[in-house]
Amino acid sequence: MAKVKGSRRYDSSGRQEQARRNREVVLDAAQRQFLDAGYGATTIAAIAREGGVSVETIYKAFGSKAGLVRAIYERGLAGQGPAPAYQRSDEMRAQETDPKTIMRKWGALTTEVASAVTPIRLLIRAAAASDPEMAELLDDSDHDRLKRMRHHARFLADRGYLRSDVTLGGATDVLWTCSSAELYELLVLQRGWSAMRFGRFIAEFMISALLAEAD
Repeated sequence: MAKVKGSRRYDSSGRQEQARRNREVVLDAAQRQFLDAGYGATTIAAIAREGGVSVETIYKAFGSKAGLVRAIYERGLAGQGPAPAYQRSDEMRAQETDPKTIMRKWGALTTEVASAVTPIRLLIRAAAASDPEMAELLDDSDHDRLKRMRHHARFLADRGYLRSDVTLGGATDVLWTCSSAELYELLVLQRGWSAMRFGRFIAEFMISALLAEAD
């Protein structure tokens, strides 16, 4: 009796990688057009033409123009490293025992994320005045960042790193301010600071505002 060949297992990795590349191309095209023309003047049709996909494909993947902006914003939050910035931050703080080193690494990560996120954040803020979906995105981004900074503040408190006069709420507010796109806008985009200078400033400000003096 002849051997019956086993069925070949379907490998979807190539298709998934192509879908990921297509998504990046669309997001790149959308980001360029949003930042060049503004939210209101940018159309899904123009993004589809530049991205080489159909309008229907974009609506299926992102739902709406606001959905595209949300995806661009979330991509920026991930940073440029091999893992998302929030994951690298948590792994770093779990391994590091020197609070000043933690702050300086947070300063570098904040700068990395802010350089990508700030232009999109400013776009969202401008569009939120007239577009309900963008207003919702602005509120969501504020809520998520505040939650994240409270998470960091609680970590500092649990480790005993905070000064005795700094409350959990106060630490959250400092971290919230330091991680804001608005601060990056003021110092880097308007005052022309380098990214390195901004990162150092953020780190040293957090150290002086939050940490207990070493014995």
